[in-house]
Amino acid sequence: MRAAVLERVGEPLRVKEVPIPEPKTGEVLVRVAACGVCHTDLHVIKGEVAFPTPCVLGHEISGSIVALGPGVESLKIGEKVVSSFIIPCGGCYYCLRGEEDLCERFFSYNRLRGVLYDGATRLFDKDGNPIWMYSMGGLAEYAVIPATDVFPLPEGIPLEEGSILGCALFTAYGAVKTAGLEGGESVAVVATGGVGLGIVQIARAFGAYPVVAIDVRPEKLAKARDLGATHALTPGEALQAVRDLTGGRGVDVAFEALGKPETFRLALDLLRDGGRMVPVGIAPQGMEAGVEITRVVRRKLRILGSYGAKPRKDMPTLLRLAQAGIVRVGTEVTDRFHLEEADLAYRRLDKGEIIGRAVVVMGGET
Repeated sequence: MRAAVLERVGEPLRVKEVPIPEPKTGEVLVRVAACGVCHTDLHVIKGEVAFPTPCVLGHEISGSIVALGPGVESLKIGEKVVSSFIIPCGGCYYCLRGEEDLCERFFSYNRLRGVLYDGATRLFDKDGNPIWMYSMGGLAEYAVIPATDVFPLPEGIPLEEGSILGCALFTAYGAVKTAGLEGGESVAVVATGGVGLGIVQIARAFGAYPVVAIDVRPEKLAKARDLGATHALTPGEALQAVRDLTGGRGVDVAFEALGKPETFRLALDLLRDGGRMVPVGIAPQGMEAGVEITRVVRRKLRILGSYGAKPRKDMPTLLRLAQAGIVRVGTEVTDRFHLEEADLAYRRLDKGEIIGRAVVVMGGET
């Protein structure tokens, strides 16, 4: 099969022929239809997030099941499926508490070592040397995924565009749930890329008003309005305009979806007293954002970190929202690339040229 391999940090992704992986007990083999293009992969490419190389990135996929490992009974060959970037082990301390977004094995095995939960990768080069997996290693024609993270795609959701349910929309849904958002609350979304656009959609679905989109790019603000934002502002005008919209107080909830100190601080500054700020953007390792301690204490501000969502609880709900058209999956996808263009996709993402969410499509029948 073909796979886009990152041989070393800072090098281009190169498409290579590698053996098709085989599923083990409790796993499935998926023929990948499409894989979303995410900033977190870009952090790995640039060396801003540590991960072993050589590796195959790509962590939000859609496709069709072509083989089942021993013990998999709830899924069928031929089913169209999606997978979230968090792969719950199902048995660690946090998974047993229903906190799969904190799965211990996912972080210690996959995110630190690039392996699945038997301590081994499923990807190798032609000489048998290991290639490490970022989540399932979705920038490839086939991917092995534990069955705990494979969900049938409902009818009516386009297969390729549906890949972004696995991270962009999954992360957005988790952020809105983390915020405890209630109908009628006011919301600001700082940075409206793929995840930010998802937050806009889902916040409106939860009944938020106003929903204020904030970005430096007019094209992204236009897309945010198309997906449900009631107001669209640049960072320079956001503070005063949000105060004007909320009677001088600020919003109930501010989401930050880029992972930069300036956007983190802006989201905090937009809050009313007692408000909640939910950061979801991943930053380069070690990056900090200065916070005024006294304001956080006296004004009872809450900072609620949110990383993805809970796959087995939240993904089925998200799929129902998408099937009902409440979350518009296809509209978020603004750019499509072939696998051979995967490196170009991330270079364009790095330059800020992707308006919504890009997907890499594998081609062929699925």
